[in-house]
Order: sequence, then C-alpha cells, then structure tokens
Amino acid sequence: MIVMFGAAGLGWLIYDQYQQRAVTGKSDRAFRPVPVEVAQIKIGPIVLERIFSGELEAQAQFVVAPKVSGRVERVLVNIADTVKRGQVVAELDNDEYVQAVAQAQADLEVARAKLSEAKSALENANREFKRTELLLKRGIASDSEFDAARQDQLAKQAQLKVAAAQVAKAESSLETANIRLRYTRVTAGWAGGDDDRVVAERYVDEGQTVAANAPLLMIVELNPIIGVVFVTERDYARLEPGQFVSLTTDAYPGEQYTGRIDRIAPVFRQSTRQARIEMTIDNPRHRLKPGMFIRAAVVLARVSEATIVPEQALTKRDDRNGVFIVSEDGRSVAWHEVNVGIREGNRVQVEGQGLSGRVVTLGQQLVKDGAAITIPAEQNNTAAGRQKDDSQ
Repeated sequence: MIVMFGAAGLGWLIYDQYQQRAVTGKSDRAFRPVPVEVAQIKIGPIVLERIFSGELEAQAQFVVAPKVSGRVERVLVNIADTVKRGQVVAELDNDEYVQAVAQAQADLEVARAKLSEAKSALENANREFKRTELLLKRGIASDSEFDAARQDQLAKQAQLKVAAAQVAKAESSLETANIRLRYTRVTAGWAGGDDDRVVAERYVDEGQTVAANAPLLMIVELNPIIGVVFVTERDYARLEPGQFVSLTTDAYPGEQYTGRIDRIAPVFRQSTRQARIEMTIDNPRHRLKPGMFIRAAVVLARVSEATIVPEQALTKRDDRNGVFIVSEDGRSVAWHEVNVGIREGNRVQVEGQGLSGRVVTLGQQLVKDGAAITIPAEQNNTAAGRQKDDSQ
C-alpha cells in the first residue's frame, strides 16, 4: 500500500512538472528538481541462467518379440514389472515344435542307420577288391573282374560319403528344430546397461495367435533416464557436455533433480531452427518416467564480481544504453554510458566508467545529464543508513 501511494505521489509530481513546462515555457533549468527514485549500485555475483522445457525419454528401450509364430499360452510379466536380463517373459504353444523335434530325431536315426550300412558295404567292397587283386596276380582272375571290383569299391566309398552327409544334414535339422522349440519360450535379452529393466507396454494377452517378430512387450531402462530439450542458436554456443542441470517436473512439485549434459546435436532442425540437447539424470528410485514434462535450468555464464543495477535503471540516449548516477549530495545526476552484460531476474550486469553510488530507477525520463533531482525522504534516510553501516 505504501508503495502504491509513493508511486502515485511521484506520478503527480511528474505530471505537475509537465504542466509547469506547458504554462511557463521556460527551460529545464528553470524548473524545480525532478523527483526520482533511486537504488544502490551493488557489487556481487550474478549468473546467466536459462530454463528450457522438454521431456524425459528412456535411456534404452526395446520391443520383445518371438522369433516364431504361435498361440500365446502365458505372458509372465505385466506393465511396471521388473524384468531381469535373460528372463522368460512369455510362452507360446509348442506342440508343433515338439513334434518337429521328434521328426528330426527320427530322421537322424534313419540317416545314422544308412551310414552304418554304407560303412559295412564299403568294408565288403574293400575285401572283395583285395581278393580280386590277389587272384589277378596269380593269374586266376581276369582284368575285367579286377576292374569291376575296383569300381564297386569306389561306388561304396561314394555311398559312404553321401550317408555321412545325410547324417550331418539330419543333425543340423534336429538342432534347428530344438532352437525353434526354445524360441517358444520368449526371453528378454539385452546388451549393456543394468541387469534390471521395467515393462513399459504389453501388447498381447494369453490366447492370441501372433506371427514371428510381432511385438509382445516394450521394456525400458529407467536409471539413468534421459532429459531432452531443444535450444536456439542464441544459447547453443554456451552449452557444452558436462554442464550440470537442475530439473523440475510437474509430477513432483518442489523437488529438484540434478543431471548433466551428455550429448549436443551437431545440427539444427530446419523446421524449428533448434538443436537437440540430451541430459543424463540419475533415477535410482524410478520416480521419473519417460514422457514426463520437465523444466531444465542451466547456468550458461557466471561472474563472481559484477557491477549490478536494477533493470529499470537502464535507459537509452541516442540509441546508447546508460544509467543516471546520483551525485554524492543527492541533488543531481550524471549520465554514464554502460555495456549491458548478464541479466538475472530484475538485476543487470553493467560495465562502464564511474559506476558507484546510486542510480535512478524511476523518473529518469524527465532528467538529463547534470539535471537537478530530489529524492523522497524515506529513500534518503534508507540510503544514509546504509552508508553509515558501510562506513562502520
């Protein structure tokens, strides 16, 4: 209420000053001092902080899908359940695959029997060849009989190779049938990261028939979790990997989470002219979830000893930024050009010559360099008290 009355009184004095100019037409020096409000110039730390809006994403996610088709007999996990690496999460009807294994096993037995038969036939052919060769040397067997024995031996050797190949083929078919049978027990396997993850989505129920590679479950890693924001060119150059970020979310008002910038996209999206920034956030209790809205506060710059004035003290003269510095006796002001630096709330870092004491924060539109001013008594008393404290 006191502030409202003070502002109203100051406004009346400014209005009265304009009225006097309109009536008398005298120069600025002929008027009584301009009433203004002032504030102390301060020296201290100031930070440039930006708050970006974004959302959370899972560190890693993958869809669990069967490698074979079949009817879903059991789904062993549900949404929000924890899953361990390699855990069986679903089972398909395996009757056909069990039968395929039995058929492959029978085919292997037949192939092994044929291999045994081929070995026996080759042994007989080898004995006959040796007998015919001996008779040929004695002049009892003819050359044609020897050639026939030789041809039979070669044929039996070829038949043995074929039988051995058929055994290898049958063994491979049996292994394939066993693999497909094992595929009816669907497991959640992943590489890297934690051994525990969480079920985020469930796409099927028991009794449904699914095709090979049809999605059954979505499994995500929640610790750590990734925060994603998009920044414009103005802030892009100030960001770098390793910077710490303070995050808040609407789900847990008043709570802050700490993260760090891990990845900065090397390109800007043409549609928005923004670049993707990824932050890693520790999430041991899994409170933060993918898809949550976040606000990420990043300190882009920090100055430990800065000259700071209220933002309302800034004014322009001939397109130059500056402030009006109050004289030591508090009766006049001097214009000082400044370079504006970091802005933090209603505080602004300024650089320039002679920046000490007090600056005009209200009423500077009516003054110029060297103009006479008057400061409300309450502000003068406050300023005097501060100067006394500083001197002590």
